[in-house]
Amino acid sequence: MFARFATARKAVTRIVATKLLALALLGLVAACDTTTMVGGGPTINPSKPVRVALLVPKGSGQGGDAILAQSLENAARLAIADLQNVQIDLRVYDTKGNAATAATVATQAADEGAQIILGPVYAEAANAAGLAVAGRQINVLSFSNNTSIAGGNVFVLGPTFLNTAQRLSTFAARQGKRNVVVIHSTNVAGQAGKAAIEQALAHAGLNEAGAVGHALSQQGVIASIPAIRDTVAATGADSIFLTATTAGALPLFSQLLPEAGVSPTTVQYIGLTRWDVPTQTLALPGVQGGWFAMPDPVMSDQFRSRYATAYGGAPHPIGGLAYDGIAAIGALVGAGKSNALTSAALTQNAGFKGVGGIFRLRSDGTNERGLAVAMIQNKQVVVIDPAPASFSGAGF
Repeated sequence: MFARFATARKAVTRIVATKLLALALLGLVAACDTTTMVGGGPTINPSKPVRVALLVPKGSGQGGDAILAQSLENAARLAIADLQNVQIDLRVYDTKGNAATAATVATQAADEGAQIILGPVYAEAANAAGLAVAGRQINVLSFSNNTSIAGGNVFVLGPTFLNTAQRLSTFAARQGKRNVVVIHSTNVAGQAGKAAIEQALAHAGLNEAGAVGHALSQQGVIASIPAIRDTVAATGADSIFLTATTAGALPLFSQLLPEAGVSPTTVQYIGLTRWDVPTQTLALPGVQGGWFAMPDPVMSDQFRSRYATAYGGAPHPIGGLAYDGIAAIGALVGAGKSNALTSAALTQNAGFKGVGGIFRLRSDGTNERGLAVAMIQNKQVVVIDPAPASFSGAGF
């Protein structure tokens, strides 16, 4: 996920990929005898089973990882069952949640004929898996949302800060908002969120009226309140855009900012993260009227219902990413083209339909998702701008 960062991946990818490709051309790297490698991915026979390697964090010793691993596998198998006229040979590999094992099992999967890799979850593991098979020209659809590892043969399926920030900034501009103060934590995730918001504001034509950072602690939040209040007052800001999460600083901000005079009735609160989870957040006075983005709630509810019927419980919050990966692979293979798993095919502009709505992969390895904009009103989530049904809709 986001907290694990790779170092200088893109430059390393180019170097390692070049060396591994040279070996492959010399016949020193084994390849499946039914797969011929071409630029950007393998050629396949779409009438035969496509071998997909699913890399999950099972075996790490962390209970949460075991639950996540099972949910990802369940969701992938649910997606396979939904495919028509497409055969998927799914092979599951355990990464133990670490990069070294991820590289080892990615190599093993390639040796065993994998034509595409789905997973792993954590950024360092996905980075390592991508490097391990770069010379084999096998694409990796990771479950990470860390865009620092994206590029080359690695794509991230997790929702990104920039995608969310752009959706909300574009919506805010359409509602007449003009001056926005960015409030961010000073840790790595907060700085990444700040950068995404700033880029999105500029893209939407909004003015960044100021930025206030805070340490990710109770004392840090409390200390930032006067600066936020004064910045909003001095700039005449009509909105504040927060990176705070419901498990972090948001509850405290929602109490202290209104008390300091930054009222949500006069200043629009906008959140980079989901404000509806857990549901107790909806009762906080300061978030009433606040905006945040979320996947298409109708499609998300349908997936959760189908998952519960099939497996007797709720999916992990990111379990649906495995369904999305299989759905994309199935849609491309189902078109009957031999280049279905190449980078060019994976990044088709029309995108795919996943458990939370439409999504598409970009040539830089990131993704774009069609999100809904929601508002908290009377302690309830109200969708005020539905998720688009296609990438030709508003915001795209």
